[in-house]
Amino acid sequence: MTQLSGGRTVRRRDNVILIGMSGAGKSTLGVLLAKALGKSFVDTDLLIQQREEKLLQQILNEKGQEYFMEIEEDVISTLSAKNSVVATGGSVVYSDRGMKHLREIGFLVYLQVEDGELLGRISNITTRGIVFKGSGDFRSVYEERKPLYEKYADLTVNCSGGTVERSVERILTELSEEKK
Repeated sequence: MTQLSGGRTVRRRDNVILIGMSGAGKSTLGVLLAKALGKSFVDTDLLIQQREEKLLQQILNEKGQEYFMEIEEDVISTLSAKNSVVATGGSVVYSDRGMKHLREIGFLVYLQVEDGELLGRISNITTRGIVFKGSGDFRSVYEERKPLYEKYADLTVNCSGGTVERSVERILTELSEEKK
């Protein structure tokens, strides 16, 4: 945060942080968005895998969801990206501490895709490393997380339908509108 006269503070906006469900395109769009904006790219799922030296699904299978979410919260809460596009895991919104930190270091963009389309995009739902709280049903997880994404987002971009390039264009357009 930057301190302004009169005691007001403004968050740094040099990082663009992508949030949304698994299958929304955070990693894929993130790389293209980083190229278009001249920023670095960071994928927090990869940071978790590097730290644990295991795939996300292996961590979930061997250590369980609670352990995974503790690791995810620690990785997110200590992230020190600068001038980057950051793709987060879909379950990041379960950590209030982690989300507060992300809001301090960047501008949060929710990549909104309807659950039916998400299911069509994800072919490896049982091996992808997705945290399924509660019933374990994808639609119920989507309904549980959707209000959390909306709560934390500085900007929501509809990424349903169309090509990856079109979604990147939508994000770039919305980001440029935010700067006005």
